[in-house]
Amino acid sequence: MRYPGGVTALDDLTLAVRPGITGLVGANGAGKSTLIKILLGLLTPTSGTVRVLGLDARGQGELIRARVGYMPEHDCLPADVTATEFVTHLGRMSGLPSTAAKEQAAEALRHVGLHEERYRQIGTFSTGMKQRVKLAQALVGDPGLLLLDEPTNGLDPAGRDSMLSLIHRIGTEFGIAVMVASHLLSEIERICDHLVAIEGGRLLRAASLDSMTQALPWLAVEVDEGLDLLEARLTECGLTVSQQPTRRQLLVRLDGDPVFDTVRDTIADLELPLTRLEHRRHHVEELFAGALSESSAQEALL
Repeated sequence: MRYPGGVTALDDLTLAVRPGITGLVGANGAGKSTLIKILLGLLTPTSGTVRVLGLDARGQGELIRARVGYMPEHDCLPADVTATEFVTHLGRMSGLPSTAAKEQAAEALRHVGLHEERYRQIGTFSTGMKQRVKLAQALVGDPGLLLLDEPTNGLDPAGRDSMLSLIHRIGTEFGIAVMVASHLLSEIERICDHLVAIEGGRLLRAASLDSMTQALPWLAVEVDEGLDLLEARLTECGLTVSQQPTRRQLLVRLDGDPVFDTVRDTIADLELPLTRLEHRRHHVEELFAGALSESSAQEALL
């Protein structure tokens, strides 16, 4: 996709969105919003083909938009109408009859936790409530695909957690394919089944999240106190140990089956307060650091 003036937004990008929740990740300006607009038929690609739910985005954009729910990144809600009025109106625009639109608007607002506030004017809502209205209007037309552009934008940590839980429930319980565009990799890692990573408008990688966050031969151990003592005792036991002070964490190399038992028994003998004991995995952030090797994954925790 090239804009007038020679600006290239997307280049040689080939991908397929699978059922479940797909994360579309990349830094600001990577081309995420441009891709979403192309999928909705709002922008015509300068080359290539785009099909959404079996429809050609080049000539069937209106049909696509009737079957796809879209949650835009920026605040675009009218302040002087109620949540019910707005979501019902969007339901009518997607092709629902008046009565069905009202019923599905009420159901969508209930799903996002705004049933009690549905008759309030949107201008009185908090940022978190407005984000929920945007999610409700994306759901109202009973879509086959949801495109969510930075759905946690502007939210505090509690609001982010709540929104991510909603998205996860929609993707796992409603049977709707969901694509979530975000520059926050930690959020994508929490809720997505698949990942599409783009950088500078080009595809970096597309695969299942499990394949990108494969387990490493290290055991991550976190204790609230006694980290130095635990490191010394495990080293005495002949284990390979690396301390990560910023995370109050030890990495213990898994050289054989007895390692887990040794770590567990040592913590118990020292009566240390254990907070986490799990197999270390790659983090999605390491894709962008070019660190998909065992050694660099360990260094990423330093």
